[in-house]
Amino acid sequence: MTAKKKWSADVTEHSDAMDLEDHVFESDDPKKIAASLKRSAEHSDRRKAEPFQSAMSMLNFYINRAGKNLPAARKKILEDAKDELRAAFGRDRED
Repeated sequence: MTAKKKWSADVTEHSDAMDLEDHVFESDDPKKIAASLKRSAEHSDRRKAEPFQSAMSMLNFYINRAGKNLPAARKKILEDAKDELRAAFGRDRED
């Protein structure tokens, strides 16, 4: 690792939004990613929004920060995790 970490990694690790499980975004199972984000959002006492919004925001943040460096297969898993997250919170795509 370089001496200066990327700001996005720092935000992911030290965000006031919520504490994330280690390596949550590295799973190949969208359901596990969604379940982990849901748990983290529901148990956080530092988040500023509702649990669903906090969890979805963190997932979107991770996808957006990776940008073009995110392989298509990994992006598909993370996009599928969005649908799993909606289902876990009982939300429709329109919510």
